[in-house]
Amino acid sequence: MPRPELVLGDDGLRRCGWSAGDDEYRRYHDEEWGRPQHDATRLFEKVCLEGFQAGLSWITILRRRPAFREVFHGFDVQQVASMDETDVQRLLTDDRIIRHRGKIEATIANARATLELDRPIDELIWSFAPDGGRTRPVSFADVPAITPESSALSRELRRLGFRFVGPTTMYALMQAAGLVDDHLAGCYRASANPVDPSSRS
Repeated sequence: MPRPELVLGDDGLRRCGWSAGDDEYRRYHDEEWGRPQHDATRLFEKVCLEGFQAGLSWITILRRRPAFREVFHGFDVQQVASMDETDVQRLLTDDRIIRHRGKIEATIANARATLELDRPIDELIWSFAPDGGRTRPVSFADVPAITPESSALSRELRRLGFRFVGPTTMYALMQAAGLVDDHLAGCYRASANPVDPSSRS
């Protein structure tokens, strides 16, 4: 059975259908997804966690995010860059996170690559934000998996030494960090009809 495009919550708000059925997904949809994020640490975290998500559902990562933050020192770039093989071995035994050697090593490599950038990572990522307005998607079928901008960002990050930053992963990053707004038309979070749920009685 196909998932609905929009769902009506018990608070009377219509949301993108993917956020239904899980309280953490709903909170993420309402409070994070699509909101412009410029904090360098949080953007580094998103780059790494989107890489961990490759091949998995995002809710799998979201539920483990507190543990990811713990084992990767809050995604402090300096501390992650200083991690070594001993840390990798330790994390491979930690079932609170995704125990994938390549992705763990990529997170450390991405931190080291971030330290080598000639400008802050937030400036780099946001330099690939699409120019001009976009037609708001009406259905899931309207939402792309890859765009020219995500492909360009992927190429640049790979050139700079980042790993697990393919164009599909980078488009998911753009959605998560608010470089694009893919809330469906009719969702209360769509910018054409912004509503703060805290303001509802």
